[in-house]
Amino acid sequence: MKVSSKMGYNMDERIKEWMINLRKVGVEVRKFDYMKLADRLWDGEVVSYIAKIHECKGRQELFTRQKPVELERLIEIARVQSTEASNKIEGIVTTSTRIKQLMNEKTTPKSRDESEIVGYRDVLNTIHESYEYIPIRASYILQLHRDLYKYSGKDIGGRFKNTQNIIAETKADGTQVVRFTPLPPYETPAAIDAICESFNQVIDSCVIDPLVLIPVFIHDFLCIHPFNDGNGRMSRLLTTLLLYRCGYMVGRYISIESKIEKTKSNYYDALEKSGIDWYEENNDPSPFIKYILGIILASYRDFESRMSLVDEKLPAIEQVRMAIKEKIGKFTKSEIMELVPAVGKASVENSLKKLTEEGFIERHGKGKSTFYTRKDI
Repeated sequence: MKVSSKMGYNMDERIKEWMINLRKVGVEVRKFDYMKLADRLWDGEVVSYIAKIHECKGRQELFTRQKPVELERLIEIARVQSTEASNKIEGIVTTSTRIKQLMNEKTTPKSRDESEIVGYRDVLNTIHESYEYIPIRASYILQLHRDLYKYSGKDIGGRFKNTQNIIAETKADGTQVVRFTPLPPYETPAAIDAICESFNQVIDSCVIDPLVLIPVFIHDFLCIHPFNDGNGRMSRLLTTLLLYRCGYMVGRYISIESKIEKTKSNYYDALEKSGIDWYEENNDPSPFIKYILGIILASYRDFESRMSLVDEKLPAIEQVRMAIKEKIGKFTKSEIMELVPAVGKASVENSLKKLTEEGFIERHGKGKSTFYTRKDI
């Protein structure tokens, strides 16, 4: 999500004047009371998502006890994919080889983009390792943002924004579409304090399902857009943190950020629809809730699919064969390795070679451009 402050002075003055006029006529500035969510009736789609995710959560806990070795491999894959995808959404990129080297701390950043990728890596690692000890408070959110920019030359880490920003989508032709105008800087600190306080109050009361509360919190965070830069990445890191703290650990094994990156147009649309009448507190959070729940459910289903392919009694080649049967169209060695985390790289390569010779699959291209297709089409 691209954020711009180019509209600068005029935008600041217009919003400031609007806020002052609201106060003059006795209209309150935006409040955040998540207890009101308890009075809402959610449609069948939201209820269905929640029920299915709860079922998946129970099955995942069984997998984590039965297949710990395979899960460690999935964790490493998800860490790389999450870091790459979340930064890619913001136009921050490097090569796949460099990403893996940076993630494994085998090299140092060589560009501004790589510095921000490494910052994301460190914050994601902190959340993975210490989520139970990271409370939802403004001071901790500022510290996470500080670490996001730890390797960057930008002097903005750990500080709330000091200029008005906008939420805009950059199209393929380079044009920008303004999606939302967030809160002005002087309203930001109090707003972040308010959403954290209300979130903690509601979580402690157990009156609202966390699967409803988390997307609402994240949507409000994005509408506030508290930082000069890094808001999109922080929102995805906070999504992971909140899910972990509430017992939904799927993002540890399957990259939620990757699924958002692949559906980012839907992400922007849901964010925009739920932002209508946001300042007036009459917005409908359902579109964004449904989008996030859909991403979470898809992640759980991917997790179960990968775990179902793991069978220690089968030879490596048969595990690879089963994984290939799950693929439609072109696929790469890396994609198969993700599906069979218990099988090593050399064994996957050897299995693909044998299956090609057998006539089960066909190899196309050379080197890094190599891909495979099934021959039963």
